[in-house]
Amino acid sequence: MHVLQVIDSVDRVGGAERAAVAMAPHLVRRGVTLDIAYLMDLDGFQAELAAAGATLFGVHRQSRVGSARALTRLIRDRRPDIVHTTLYEADVAGRIAALVAGVPVVSSLVNTSYGPEMRDQPGIRPWKLRAAQGLDAASARGVRRFHALTAHVADVMARRLAVRRSLIDVVPRGRDLELLAAARDRRAATRAALGIGPHVPLLVTAARQEYQKGLDVLLRSFVRVRREVPEAVLLLAGPAGGQTALLRELAARVDPVDESAGSPAVGGAGDSADAGEPVRFLGHRDDVPDLMGAADVFVLPSRWEGLGSVLIEAMGVGTPIVTSDLPPVREITGSGDCAALVPPDSPEALAAALVSALTEREKTAVRTEAAYRRFGEEYTIDSVCDRMVAFYEGALDRGTGRDATSGPVR
Repeated sequence: MHVLQVIDSVDRVGGAERAAVAMAPHLVRRGVTLDIAYLMDLDGFQAELAAAGATLFGVHRQSRVGSARALTRLIRDRRPDIVHTTLYEADVAGRIAALVAGVPVVSSLVNTSYGPEMRDQPGIRPWKLRAAQGLDAASARGVRRFHALTAHVADVMARRLAVRRSLIDVVPRGRDLELLAAARDRRAATRAALGIGPHVPLLVTAARQEYQKGLDVLLRSFVRVRREVPEAVLLLAGPAGGQTALLRELAARVDPVDESAGSPAVGGAGDSADAGEPVRFLGHRDDVPDLMGAADVFVLPSRWEGLGSVLIEAMGVGTPIVTSDLPPVREITGSGDCAALVPPDSPEALAAALVSALTEREKTAVRTEAAYRRFGEEYTIDSVCDRMVAFYEGALDRGTGRDATSGPVR
């Protein structure tokens, strides 16, 4: 089988990009001829993808029309069996190109886009959001099948894109259990490299500094956490974004570490914090599993998510989790069996859960063990790649001349 994946970029920041590089060698081992076309001229996972056996094509154009034309030429030249698009720009340009070239196209649904939670985001113009939704829905009419990361995303996006729910298959993201377990084994070394003592209560989060991720909620909650656990330290891994200035301001309000108590400072790339500061901005990191392995609690305070791939990583590493109670998150963690779930946008509830996770170790350990077992049952990279190959094969087998809505393909 020959698959051409089209994605916005292969940079090292996003979950979709990280999923692509994690899955590539496993798909190739399963006999997939894998091409990857990316639209943005950004350095990232090019070397890793090439080493995995994928063939990369940078399709860098100044407009969607230009991207669609270039992708059409690429599809006609490479002659894949199927085109698979992921993320908005790749979806629009890749779907059009595949239809023009006469090749079946499938698309991944990775988030619950266009809803009120997105409209409430600072700086969003509602008319632009409606226009984007209209273009997404129009181009979706030619998609043969969709892949959603969770059933919640499938249910929501079926309505918002006006596609039949029966044309959406759910396959989560997966991770390599051996690599994650090795990160846990490096706990002491990672803490030492960061300058964190072995007994310092350590919270870690990994996310873009954007409104969706709720890091402002986490920092407001951390003020309360420090009242109960004064020696606690919070590490924020992830690139700067629209909320960086606010997050820096909130971090400055957290009382500094009492240096007489012996809490060391953190060093590392992107960390401009002075010694003794309890909140440390690490910048983008390629070693997020290692940070999870060093942590006492991993926190995901998002306002909304399509999946929350970092939660799957934390489960595989064996790190206790405190996270927002969102429908996709519940699909990953169960109803509180594998993580402490709290209402989104509630600093008080988040603080209480974090304090509990740090101080009620037996209860926390039970959840963590359940999460580790669940990872092994649902989220290993081998299991997920088998399901993705079956998804591709099913999409090719189900070519019935019907589009993703209800009418015939035109």
